[in-house]
Amino acid sequence: MELDAIPQPELEQIERIGGADLVVGILGDKRSEEGCTAVAMTSEVLAELSKPLRAMVVCNNGTHTPAAAVAGDNQAPAVFTCSLPPPNPGETQQQGISNAYRTVFAVGGKLGVRACGVIASQSPTMTRRWIYRLVQPVLDLGFDLVAPCYTRQKMEGLLNRSVLSPLSRALYGQQLQNPMGPDFGLSGKLLQRIVAQESTRRRGAERSPLASIASTAACGGFQVCESNLGVRTQHPTDWENLSSLLAEVLGATFLEMEGRAAQWQSIRGSQTLPRLGQPEAPQPDTGSTVDVHGMLESFQLGARNLQDVWGLILPPTTLLELRRMSRLPEDQFRLPDQVWVRIVYDFALGHRLQTISRDHLLRSITPLYLGWIASYALEMQTAGLAEVDSRIERLSKAYEDNKSYLVSRWRWPDRFNP
Repeated sequence: MELDAIPQPELEQIERIGGADLVVGILGDKRSEEGCTAVAMTSEVLAELSKPLRAMVVCNNGTHTPAAAVAGDNQAPAVFTCSLPPPNPGETQQQGISNAYRTVFAVGGKLGVRACGVIASQSPTMTRRWIYRLVQPVLDLGFDLVAPCYTRQKMEGLLNRSVLSPLSRALYGQQLQNPMGPDFGLSGKLLQRIVAQESTRRRGAERSPLASIASTAACGGFQVCESNLGVRTQHPTDWENLSSLLAEVLGATFLEMEGRAAQWQSIRGSQTLPRLGQPEAPQPDTGSTVDVHGMLESFQLGARNLQDVWGLILPPTTLLELRRMSRLPEDQFRLPDQVWVRIVYDFALGHRLQTISRDHLLRSITPLYLGWIASYALEMQTAGLAEVDSRIERLSKAYEDNKSYLVSRWRWPDRFNP
C-alpha cells in the first residue's frame, strides 16, 4: 500500500502530525459538504470515548487542515482532515472503493493509529452513531474487527445472503452477517497486518482489501465482533450490469479463497460472535419485488445456451439437475440448497483452475444466480423476517455440511468428479 496518490500538501501534513489515535474513512460518493459533516460527527464521537483522542478524517471534500493548525500539539485541533485521491479514469465502482480503502489504511498505517473506522455506505445512511459503533468496541473493549449488522428487508442484500456470508462462514468458521462490510472498525494491529499483506503481494495480482479483512482477522486469531448499525441505504440493483458486479465481487472472493486454502481446509464448523448494540426495527416493507418470470427466463436460456461452458465447471449430476429444473412450471421452481452450494463451490474451483477465462467463467454464473433469486423469492413471498432468517440459516448450514465436497474437489480436481 502506498501514499503516492495523495497530493503532496497532504502528505506533508501527515508527516507533521506524526501520529494519531484514530483514522476515519468516509468513502461516500457525494462530495458537497461531506468533509465538514464527517469532521463534525467524528468530533462528537471523540467526546463520547473514554479518553481524549486525535483523529484523522479521510473523505471526499478536497481540503486538508491548514499547516498552521498542525504546527504544535498545544494548538492542534482534535480532528484533522485529508481528502481521498480522485478516482482513476475508467475504474469501476468496486475498484474505486478498493483503492479508497487502500488509501485510508495507508494513512492509518503511516500515523500508527490504534483504531480505524471506514464507512463506505451512501452518505444519507451515515450517522454519528455508526462511527461510534464501529470504533468504540476497538478503542474501549479491545476488539480487532467490528463487522456491521444491517436491518434489511427480505429482498435486500441477496448476493451477501446467498454467497458471501454463508461461504465465509463455512470457510473461516465465523458467523458474520456481512464479511465484506462495507463498513468496518479495525484495530491498529489488524490494520498493520493488512497493510503488510498488501505490500508483499505481487503487482497485478492484488486481492481486494474488502475481501481480505474478515478472512485476515479469522485466520490470524484476532478478536472479532459485530455491531448493529441499522438500516443501510443502497443503490437499486443494476440488473443490466449484474454480470459485471458478480464478476468483480465473486472474483475478489475466490481470489482470497485461493490464497487462504491452506488455512480454511482444516476449519470445521463455525462459531457465533458477540453482537453489540440493539438492532433497529425494520421499516414496513413497501413491497420490494423482483421480476421472477424474467429471471426464470434467463435461467432457462442459460440452461439451453451455456451447457458447453457449464460443462467445463460443473459435474454431470449438477448439469442433469439444472436441466430438470429448467423444465419446471414457474410456481414449482425451486433451486435446492445443496445444488446451489455445490454450484458456488464448483465455480470457485473452476476459477482457481482457470478452466476458461476467469471473467467468462464468472459472468456465466449470472443465470444460475438469477435462478437462485427466483427460487428464494417464490419460497419467501409470504414469509416474515423471522422466517427469512431461518431460511438463510438453513442455507448457511448447507454450505458447512457440503464443505467436505469442496475440500475433496479442491485437493483432487481430476479424480473427484461425481
